[in-house]
Amino acid sequence: MNWIGFIQLIRNIYGKQLPDLDAIQRQGLLAVKIGQVFALRIDFLNEATCRHLARLYRSAVSLPPEQMEKLLDLYTDSNFKQRFDYINTTPLASASVGQVHRARLKNGKEVVIKLVKHDARQQFTRDVRSVKKLFKFCIFFYPKLAKVADPVGVLENIEDYTLTELNLLNEIRGQDVLRGIYNENRTGYDLSRLHFADFHRELCSEQVLVADFIEGKTFDELLERGELSYQQLLELFHIHGFFMFVIGTFHGDIHPGNIILNDRGICFVDTSAISHAGPKIRKGLFEFFASLSWYDYEKCAYFLNKMSEIEIEGKRFEAFQKKFIDLYADFTDSTVAQVSLTKKMMDTIRLGIDSGMVFERGMFPIIKSLMYLDGMVLSCKPDAVLMKDMRAFIDETRAAVRAS
Repeated sequence: MNWIGFIQLIRNIYGKQLPDLDAIQRQGLLAVKIGQVFALRIDFLNEATCRHLARLYRSAVSLPPEQMEKLLDLYTDSNFKQRFDYINTTPLASASVGQVHRARLKNGKEVVIKLVKHDARQQFTRDVRSVKKLFKFCIFFYPKLAKVADPVGVLENIEDYTLTELNLLNEIRGQDVLRGIYNENRTGYDLSRLHFADFHRELCSEQVLVADFIEGKTFDELLERGELSYQQLLELFHIHGFFMFVIGTFHGDIHPGNIILNDRGICFVDTSAISHAGPKIRKGLFEFFASLSWYDYEKCAYFLNKMSEIEIEGKRFEAFQKKFIDLYADFTDSTVAQVSLTKKMMDTIRLGIDSGMVFERGMFPIIKSLMYLDGMVLSCKPDAVLMKDMRAFIDETRAAVRAS
């Protein structure tokens, strides 16, 4: 993707009509990933456009059966297929990097096979390099762009987790990390409703993954059908909040297509992207949101400043605090449909930066997670007063955060 292609992509996303998803996919993997990021940007785009772009998470073009079989033969040895009673060549799901197929092992175990669609690494890397040059050129003439939007940082985040996805063994490594945290902490924090799929590691490689089939539906499917309860969504907030704020190591791509709900509870899938946040960010953001849940805006302003690498003082802080309180004048007891938490958070970070604060890039993965979660609430229960409902988890999480 050169600068002309990037401009065409942005015009497609910001056009008067809903974005042409097929055109985005034809531009390549980087374009799809950028489109997915914009699906979270309700602070820039209207809700209908964000919802439409969110289809890029689940509506990727799938490979025809004959091409799927050719790739499987390319990626595996001659004994691989002999381990299975059947492999369904019609995909169960298709994403930008890979697609998933139902299968059954000779021992009767129902499994899924995930395979990388094609080797997009070289073209993706070239496109990232080209767009990064464009961003740096723009920042040279408008330095403030680097602080407010950090386009290079966002692009590097996209590059990092996409290259990680292209090696399916990272999904096993990521799950091992999350499962290890789960095993160490399940007696001290209620993680009883979280579980993971088991991998058949002897059949896995960088291009092919075999895991037990998990009965249930993704949050994505449930939201589309109107079948996800608000209480089930709050359960996800409770579990994911532990990993983000208490541990600082968490599922880095927690979009609704990567969460399965069944009778056992919540199952995290596609765990290749693992994100990290240092103590300053995770503890500061927790206290920020804890204060926000009680509408204590003065404390919110205080904790946001404490997260800054360069804290502001005196009259500068007083001026920031006044602007912060004005920014949240419409927030108290508002529903997610009335006031978007995503938009409010982006406006908050922008206000902090304009006031002289400097935030480390480790904040972006948490903000990204919150964008996903905010979008799910908007789809599930638009009349929810989300921050007030978060109060139920504050005391338990605060005790764990302070002990960490």
